[in-house]
Parts: sequence; structure tokens; C-alpha cells
Amino acid sequence: MLNRFFDLAAKGTTVRTEVLAGFTTFLTMAYIIAVNPAILSQTGMPVAGVAAATCFCAAFASILMGLVANYPLALAPGMGLNAYFTYTVVLGMGVSWRVALGCVFLSGLGFLFLTLVGLRRLIVEAIPKQLFAALSGGIGLFIALIGLKSANIIVNSPVLGLALGDLTKPSVCVALFGLMVMAALEIRRIKGAVLIGILASTGLALLIGATRLSFSAYDLSALSATAFQLDIPGALGLKGGKAIGLFEIVFIFLFVDVFDNIGTLAAVTKRAGLTAPDGSIPRLNRILAADSAAALVGAMAGTSTVVSYVESAAGVSVGGRTGLTAIVVGLLFLAAAFVAPLAQIIPAAATAPALIMVGAMMMMPLAEIEWKNPLLALPAFLTFALIPLTYSIANGLAAGVTSMAVLKLVAGRLKRSDALLVGLAVLFVLRFVYLGSH
Repeated sequence: MLNRFFDLAAKGTTVRTEVLAGFTTFLTMAYIIAVNPAILSQTGMPVAGVAAATCFCAAFASILMGLVANYPLALAPGMGLNAYFTYTVVLGMGVSWRVALGCVFLSGLGFLFLTLVGLRRLIVEAIPKQLFAALSGGIGLFIALIGLKSANIIVNSPVLGLALGDLTKPSVCVALFGLMVMAALEIRRIKGAVLIGILASTGLALLIGATRLSFSAYDLSALSATAFQLDIPGALGLKGGKAIGLFEIVFIFLFVDVFDNIGTLAAVTKRAGLTAPDGSIPRLNRILAADSAAALVGAMAGTSTVVSYVESAAGVSVGGRTGLTAIVVGLLFLAAAFVAPLAQIIPAAATAPALIMVGAMMMMPLAEIEWKNPLLALPAFLTFALIPLTYSIANGLAAGVTSMAVLKLVAGRLKRSDALLVGLAVLFVLRFVYLGSH
């Protein structure tokens, strides 16, 4: 039955291989169970509720992807978007986390609309691929900076802005220990390196008294603390006083999700040999529909945007070729929901090295940028640099798109196909003008 439903034989795989691939993918991305609550809890969201929501959404989304699209793509709340949710939208703009969840829901509706009418492809084609790479690198550095500050490896300085922290503090030592464990395991290509590093540094923190065991009663009702708490009317009622309001927040959630999804799809399907001879991705609309549904369910459950994970490539590397791999990942996340509240005992010093490690791994696409070409290099650099320096994905993306359009104009290289790029640049210029006047 499984062979017929997933077409295993035609794709050169077996049930055993798919199950092994599912376990491999799960181990490489299970760190999100601890890291996502650590980030979102800074908005006031309950840790246990976010942990349960993280597991539930990852389970639902991965199983849906496997059943609907038959691809070995696993999904979970996205790194980078959870940071944007916390540090820019809630802490930076002063938007409540319930309203922010409403914005995530609206972005999911937008993603679904773009998929159904075909506009998504046009937007993707309008943005040069080098900006995709810069966006990934910028978000990676943004995540790594958050990790470095969370671990107190980097601290605020009244003179320099940022400075090196006290590396002899117990919490800093725990973070550095975790980072070295993760790096050593990655070098040896051991699956689950990030998760093992989090557990190892948590163990060290317990030994030296940097965290305490807390055994509180728990059942799946903890999910009710975040489930259906989104405030859609509040999101629709955002005013200009909240930076630029609803449009910017929803647009960034939507925009980053679109490109993150495309980048992951391209990387995973190419590695799995699942692309068509012309380079296209079969059943693309099914993949995107599943991703859209995942974002909607994630907002309702109580977490930031759910996205396809590039860690899916780990499962592909051991033979995963069908949706059965994704379903196995989903079932493992569902099982993990029963122990998710243990995330409460994991200190920031243990999750911080995971942020640094994941951020470092997101630097790889920067090698794809043609740095010798100033028409591409400057917009890519502005995108990459301004995201972490301004704590805003929106600022980096706006600077990259706007400078690209301006440089093409002054160089006389604007084409009719650049109309959408210019349109986006105009919107971003208006955004900068608005922010400058408030």
C-alpha cells in the first residue's frame, strides 16, 4: 500500500530507507523544539505553550506535505522569522504577540492567494537571485548576533555600541562549550549535532548550577495557552504609530516565507534528483498550498511562520525521496509534543550556541554572489549588512531591492521585465520616507 501511494519503487527507495531518512531529518531539526520557545517567550508567550505549538505545527505541516505533495520536505517554525516576530514586531514596534500572530495568519492567506493566482512566481522572478543569497546570509548573521548577545559573549557598550563580554562567566562558558560540541559533531558529520549540543550544554548548566530542574504538571492542554489566541481584528486595526503598520509586517512575513520556501525547494529537490529535465519542480502548486496551510495553522496554534526546512536535505542524503520521509518526521514531532515542556529547563546559554551555529550555516549562499560585479555586490551587501545592524529584515530587504533598481536605472540596464522590481522599490522608498517623518 505504501509503495503504491508514495510510488516508492519508481523513485528507487524503500519503506526502510524512508523511515531512516525521516529519523535523520528529525534529528537535524529537533533543536527548534527548544530554540523556538526560547525566542518567542521573550514576547510574553508561555514557554510550554509555544513548545507544544512548535511540535504540533511541525507534525501537522510535515504530514500534510507528505500526503499532499509527496515530497521529503519537513516543516517547522522558521528561524529568522521567529526572531523578526519577537525582536522587530513585538519588542521593536510594540505590537502584542496576539496581534503579531494575527499578522502571521494574514500573511498565510496572502501566500495562499499568490499561489492560487500565480503572482508568486512573478515576484520571485523579479528579484535577482543574488538578493536571495544575501537575504539568507543577512538573516543568518541576525540570528547569530541574537545568539551571541543571549549568551553574553557580546554585550551592549555605552561607548562602542557592542563589546566583548566577560568570557569567564559561567553562562558564557556553557554557551562556548555547547558551540564547540556542535561544531565538533558537525565536522564529524554526526546527525543531530545541534540538538546534542543543546542537551550537552544544558547538562553542564545543571552541573554548575546555571539552571534548575523544574518538574511541573503537564499535559497537551498547555497548547491552549497559545492556541487560537491570535488577534486578527487587532492586526487589521494597526495604525501608523506601529512603524508602518499592518502592511510592512504582513509583507515581510509573506516575502521572507516565499523566498525561504523557494530556496529550500530548489536545494532539496535538486539534491534528491526530483526536478524535471527543464529544471522545474513537479507538483509545485501542491507544495506551496501545503506550505500556506502550514502558516495558517501555525498562527492559530500559536507560533511564528511555519516554513520548509533546508535540514530536509539531511534525510535526502540518506535516501529519502518521497512524502513518507516527511510523514515520519511529523510523527516524531507529534511524539515529542509530550516532552516538549522540558524546554523550560533549557537555559538561554544552551540555546544561544544553536542560534550561532544555525546562523553560521546560513552563510553558505553568500558564495553564490558575484562580488566582482558592483551592480550585484552593493545591493547584496546592503541587504546582508543592514538586517543584523538594524535588527530588521525589512530594512535590509528594502535597501537591497531599492539600490538594485536605482543602479539598474543609472547604468541603463532596466528592462521591461524589471517593472515589478521597480514597483517594489518605489514602495520601499515610500516606506523610508514614512519612517523618516515619524
